Amino acid sequence: MHILLTREASGPPVHHARQCGRRGFAVLAVVMLSLGLVNPAMTQPSLTLQAALDEAQARSATLQAQHAAARAAREMAVASGSLPDPVLRLSVDNLPVEGSGRYSLTDEPMTMRSVGLAQTFTRAEKRQARSARYEREADAALATRSTLLARLRTQTARAWFERYFLEQMLELLQRQREETVSISAGVESAYRGGRSPLADVLSARAAIARIDDRLHEVRADLDNARALLQRWVGDAGSKPLGAPPGIDSTRLAEHALAHEIDQHPDIALMNAREHVALATAEVARQEKSADWSWSVMYSKRGSVFGDMVSLGVSIPLQWNQTGRQDRELAARLEQVEQVRSEREEMRREHLFELQRLLANWRSSLRRLADYDNTLIPLATERAEALMAAFRGGKTSLTSVLEARRMVTDTTLERLRIERQTAAWWADLTFLIPEDLPAHAVPPTPSNHLAQEPMP
Repeated sequence: MHILLTREASGPPVHHARQCGRRGFAVLAVVMLSLGLVNPAMTQPSLTLQAALDEAQARSATLQAQHAAARAAREMAVASGSLPDPVLRLSVDNLPVEGSGRYSLTDEPMTMRSVGLAQTFTRAEKRQARSARYEREADAALATRSTLLARLRTQTARAWFERYFLEQMLELLQRQREETVSISAGVESAYRGGRSPLADVLSARAAIARIDDRLHEVRADLDNARALLQRWVGDAGSKPLGAPPGIDSTRLAEHALAHEIDQHPDIALMNAREHVALATAEVARQEKSADWSWSVMYSKRGSVFGDMVSLGVSIPLQWNQTGRQDRELAARLEQVEQVRSEREEMRREHLFELQRLLANWRSSLRRLADYDNTLIPLATERAEALMAAFRGGKTSLTSVLEARRMVTDTTLERLRIERQTAAWWADLTFLIPEDLPAHAVPPTPSNHLAQEPMP
């Protein structure tokens, strides 16, 4: 169907002509949509990989939870840096409960109505240590967020690539089915004219049935891939996908892996946990110095007796500091060593995983080059040669269909390899952040807690 738009030569002014032109194109778009000449999905903005990553990060409740945890820890850091609340004491002391003056506040000389105020004075160093511990916990929450963000971006990228390559597979199979249906129609026409055997007709129908079976499988996988992408990006996952990024390069270098692995989010999280463990050990060290409490009390007696003022000080007696405070400090220092050992083991494991990922990714790139340069061209040339031989009556239709199926299978296998390569590329690209947060740096070994003597 052809739609022709015409206009008189002596038309309206230029600006009015532009308005008419825009209106005409709008009408044309509506007409084409109503006639099914334009796919509605073509009018939607495409979902690129970067847009999917941004959408997944914006709607992640897990990342917001870690932000809330960091804010909570920082609020506690402020609270911990303050002195304890003072204690107000109201009392009636030495109130008689027997005799003629029972329950009297004035008859008994020893009866006093008292109001007192007590304050515990925590040393500034101890309050600073407690505050620093919560600050380090806030950093650990942000390091946890970095770890979760890396995993989120990797999983979103994998889901994006999964849907993209399944759509490519579906399109390839649909093209193969259309070609096979065309061949089948020609064979059946030749059979009705007595120029082709029934076996060729049945072979063509069987080939279509096999393609339909594979289409069912790919469509089911594609539905799952779409649902997985929507799990990460929400309604944006229903948009058509944009062009994929290049997956043949990565910023990671083989010779710098030992340095890059130190920026791994999991290693950064272990560094932050070491900061927390060291801050907790510092708190335990400060607890070896007891807090003193001071109090003042004003006592009022009967009118014939004088008022009294009491002053007091409370000092905790750490009689068994070796068996208690020193032991607690020793336990905290052992926890620091535990975190360090776990980090080192994790570093070795991640270094191996990174080396394996790089090896697999590079091997897959070489395989893709072999498919592009050798395997697919050979399969295509063989199919074309057999088609030419079939037209000349020198081979069977079964051989032609088998050769064309081999072309499709080879192309599908290349798509599977590229899909796996893209998944490995996503793991490498989003595994390690480009910038290293301050809390991700391991503490310097010169920290005085590292040399704290063990009891």
